[in-house]
Amino acid sequence: MTFSLGVVGAGQFAGQFTKLFKAHPQVSEVYVTDVLPERAATLAERQQLGGTFPSFEDMLASDVDAVAIFTQRWTHGPLVVRALRAGKHVYSAVPMAISEEEIAAIIEAVRETGLTYMMGETSYYNPATIYARQQKDAGAFGRIFYAEGDYVHDMDLGFYAAYQYSGGDDWQKTASYPPMLYPTHSLGGVLGGIGSHATSVSCIGVRDQRGDGVFDKDVSMFDNDFSNATALFEMAGGGSIRINEFRRVGYPSHLRESRFRYFGTEGSFEQLVETAVWQDKDGFTDVSEQIRTLPSIPLDDPSLAEVDPALRDAFVSGLAPVHDASRLPAELRALPSGHEGSHSFLVDDFVTAVATGTLPPVNAWVAARFTLPGVVAHESALRGGERLAIRDFGDAPGDASAG
Repeated sequence: MTFSLGVVGAGQFAGQFTKLFKAHPQVSEVYVTDVLPERAATLAERQQLGGTFPSFEDMLASDVDAVAIFTQRWTHGPLVVRALRAGKHVYSAVPMAISEEEIAAIIEAVRETGLTYMMGETSYYNPATIYARQQKDAGAFGRIFYAEGDYVHDMDLGFYAAYQYSGGDDWQKTASYPPMLYPTHSLGGVLGGIGSHATSVSCIGVRDQRGDGVFDKDVSMFDNDFSNATALFEMAGGGSIRINEFRRVGYPSHLRESRFRYFGTEGSFEQLVETAVWQDKDGFTDVSEQIRTLPSIPLDDPSLAEVDPALRDAFVSGLAPVHDASRLPAELRALPSGHEGSHSFLVDDFVTAVATGTLPPVNAWVAARFTLPGVVAHESALRGGERLAIRDFGDAPGDASAG
């Protein structure tokens, strides 16, 4: 079967996905809407999409079969529920939502409607995560008892421009978005590699000192002044994971935004900016080439004209040897795939799930496990690191592999 797709939001990120959705052989047509109609019109014309809708409401009232939501990160939860209740399958950019109540509402809507929901977490398809998943499935780690995930993206490296592009004159209000409410790039890479879920957390937030109006409680629409945060999670079945969400950090985030470490009783795997090493009790093996991606288009490609130069590396990365490119349609293999090769796999997994009625890997229940621990971690930081329990919504119905 084929189906039609409406894209909500025509910003810098969405344009990289519309070309992939349009190219997929099981997507019949792609439409777009944006609160700034001129952006939707420009994207539709540039990529020769099916057309535009005046509003999100008009899109939901139409006969499009599915929607892909690429709006500002704190808006996803309510929009997803509205789309599901309108009878649309939903792909959502991260995060899933920003509260436990919003997450619960999405799961309830998915359960009641029987429609497809997928969260587009890039780290699930990060080459390091895939490598770790393969080693876990082979039993090479033994028992995994500790892992780390870092999303280290400094504000100076493209984020100021991105927030100005999306936030308009009031961009400083939104640029103070709490780091732990955007936890899926770190948690998704850890849990996507080892499975399981977090049961409790203690988190420490670092209050910002830059003094430029960002992460300023007097300006922030989120009443937030944390620019960095570190959380330690207890895991179901024992063990722990630690994640960092850093927005003020001396680190080349344009080269690698997310990085991971996994430790087991028999083996371990560690990733840095340019190096990745598998280790066991006999020694170590440099596996950097297995997870290295190479640019798929030039950094000055016209499609990146509105993207800050410091962010462009994330949009042009191709596939790594550890990626199974053979599972992708030929039409997607011929196109660029950003964020360390994840974009093509995100699109194909969502399209396949809708077309076949099967669960996508990052379904609503998995997405909750990637998202809610960060929401609770932020609350812990506000309470000075108090250890808090994390609700688990369980595995997806009929999906024994979700945990």
